[in-house]
Amino acid sequence: MKRLPRIPRSKGKPLPQWLARLLGPEEPEVSCEECFAQLDRYVELELAGADAAAAVPGMRPHLEGCPACRQEHDELLEFVREHGS
Repeated sequence: MKRLPRIPRSKGKPLPQWLARLLGPEEPEVSCEECFAQLDRYVELELAGADAAAAVPGMRPHLEGCPACRQEHDELLEFVREHGS
């Protein structure tokens, strides 16, 4: 899938939330498929106190912008916290 070029954003004034979600993150992000493939690792790193965003580049901006993947992340995180790994 070809990505569209990023639209420059003003540094002084934050965009309305609806517009920021429409434009997407300013940094590269993973696809939904890559997110699901890396989600277990990402959650394990988070729970271990490691820098999960650095270990899995592009995951954090994807989770911030994709409600379906964010829900999967939150449910997995909650499940592992309650039941262990």
